Amino acid sequence: MSFCFNFNVDGNPDDVDGNMSLNYKTECATKPLEESGSRREPVKEAKEHFPPSDPQHLLDDAVSETVSIGALPPLHFLNETVFERTISEREDAENVLSRTAEQRSDLIPGVYEGGLKVWECTYDLLEVIDREGETFGDKAVLDLGCGAGLLGILSLKRGAREIHFQDYNSTVIEQLTMSNVILNCQDDDCNLTETKYGTLPPKRRALEAPSQHLLLSRCKFFSGEWRSFITLASSQEPPLKYDIIMTSETIYNTAYYPALHDAFHKLLAPHGLVYLATKSHYFGVGGSLHLFETFVAERGVFSLDHLWDGKDGLQRHVVVLRFNKEAD
Repeated sequence: MSFCFNFNVDGNPDDVDGNMSLNYKTECATKPLEESGSRREPVKEAKEHFPPSDPQHLLDDAVSETVSIGALPPLHFLNETVFERTISEREDAENVLSRTAEQRSDLIPGVYEGGLKVWECTYDLLEVIDREGETFGDKAVLDLGCGAGLLGILSLKRGAREIHFQDYNSTVIEQLTMSNVILNCQDDDCNLTETKYGTLPPKRRALEAPSQHLLLSRCKFFSGEWRSFITLASSQEPPLKYDIIMTSETIYNTAYYPALHDAFHKLLAPHGLVYLATKSHYFGVGGSLHLFETFVAERGVFSLDHLWDGKDGLQRHVVVLRFNKEAD
């Protein structure tokens, strides 16, 4: 199944090179989400999701693939094509799977925000993490807009003490993210007791091993719109704060910038880091790294530095955000 961007953005029509006018983009970026007109359905309230007591069915007939980058541990995830072909067999209270199939679209504003695909900038961020040598040891990590959850899974394999996965859609969390986390918990580098469970099939071993439950106890799963997630996270005792927030391809729509910036501001620990991977421009959608950098600079809360800039084709980037000393 082939997908394409199918984003209808109210306002001025696109100009001749496929970009909306800068004035309109800037105006859209500074409007609250509810005023931008980008969402046409009720905002999804944030909620926590809990793995089933017997997660075996999540891996029944699973077909996975693996990505290996540099010295990073291998990361496993459900094959996208097989996942699409089994849409009718999966639980989906949001009707996300059927609607994306019918509309052949990767993005349906306010309904589905692209979490069923592994976007290419995720791999860029993994490569930068490999190069930078980030180990995540004993840190609290948030994979924001997680989708398949590869960034959070990496932190789990590298010793983070707490990993939270957040995506707009509950279907993504329940059908994809959780499955991928459980799939990766069968690896040696997740400290499973292979000798004790060596006679069991790999999938069953992952689900039966006590260490798998210990690994899952370090993970929490959330869905919902970012502002609602901020409220939920802030209501915890103690309020949730993260040493590292990782996010990939989440600045495609300027209308979401206020909520995304607030999530960074409210949820990042005082000396924490935000790793953001992105394309330079999202044609037909309205977002760009330049506009987001301008948005961040105007608010004065964070400094933003480039860790990596791609040179080929549609340029891609990995940047890091830190609290400004003045803001602290």
